[in-house]
Amino acid sequence: MTVARMMIAACVVTWSAVWQAPASAAETDILIGLDSKVAYPPEGQTNVQPGDDAVLVMDVSDPAHPSIRASLKLTNSLLGPPTNLQITPDGRLGLVANSVVTVQDGAVWKTQPDNRLYVIDLVANPPKLIDTVTVHKQPSGLAISRQGNLALIANRAGKSVTALSIGGTAVKVLSEIPTGNEVAAVAITPDGKRAFAVMNLANKVAVLTIDGQNVSYDKSLDIPAAFNPYNIDITPDGKYAIASSTGAGGNNADALTVIDMAGPHPHVISLSTAGAGPGGFAISPDGHWAVAPLLLGSGNKQADWSYTRNGEAALLRIDASGALQLVNRLPLGALPEGVAFNPSGEYVYIGNYIDKNLQVFRMTDGKLTDTKVTLALPGQPASLRGLAR
Repeated sequence: MTVARMMIAACVVTWSAVWQAPASAAETDILIGLDSKVAYPPEGQTNVQPGDDAVLVMDVSDPAHPSIRASLKLTNSLLGPPTNLQITPDGRLGLVANSVVTVQDGAVWKTQPDNRLYVIDLVANPPKLIDTVTVHKQPSGLAISRQGNLALIANRAGKSVTALSIGGTAVKVLSEIPTGNEVAAVAITPDGKRAFAVMNLANKVAVLTIDGQNVSYDKSLDIPAAFNPYNIDITPDGKYAIASSTGAGGNNADALTVIDMAGPHPHVISLSTAGAGPGGFAISPDGHWAVAPLLLGSGNKQADWSYTRNGEAALLRIDASGALQLVNRLPLGALPEGVAFNPSGEYVYIGNYIDKNLQVFRMTDGKLTDTKVTLALPGQPASLRGLAR
């Protein structure tokens, strides 16, 4: 065996020691949130009469050919980053935050903030709703710690982060942490000692300190970010946080902000772009790759110059310094939103909202490849996520 192969083998063994292969059906689940309340006719995004929202439980034990193993009639919303749901690291529970509800006002339908968090037992056969927890206004992106005992929820209308304890199947509110600004998404560091929350309207990233289950916010540590940071993920080694922005609008390229998390003062080290509208964003389990579904102009009015029928999937390489390099882009369907890796990181799943389907991709020789497998869904996929890591 060559020295290079020995080094690769050693890395594989080390990673396997940290990330064990999923052992139960629940540990190979991915959650998909369906929203029936937002439509995209030729004149652009509009609210419509509510239909059948749902949360799907997708089995990826055969990663090339995922299948839906359960559907729960629970409200879900497109109006927030597609990270409003996640599965605990042991695969036991699924948490789903419902951001808004739609109410009729004369001849039109309007949205108003909701405050519900659904707790789903994924070990039950079939999976079932076991609790509904009241949180703050417009709960949006959420994160579960690698330790599995803490969850944080970004509240857009509430301008806060909700901290919740997780013990067995019990999920309870611990505290509300005011941020003074709308918060769209949040991510927890692997060691469970910090969290980073994107304040989309303030164009900043908040730094939260976690001491056990006590969470605090120090405004002096706020980090500047590109216009309208909307989603965020953290590399599994805890070195970097990457915030994706969706503020440029139209079909203009948006920025990805890379934050060095080491030391007492996390700070921005680079800005780059994968293209326009990376509302969905996810880092691979090994931390070497990131995938961003690009909306491009697929949510625009069809009469606009910037309109495109479909989006694209962008694969980026994350090097040891945190720099991002665009590797390749592949065609997606209309209005791509959520993205998730399977537990091994070999497969990538992306939901197309308007087309009501899910595309399956594979990592092959350092590139994203289209398997040509498309799974039809019974509704519009607004969000998509798997195990916390």
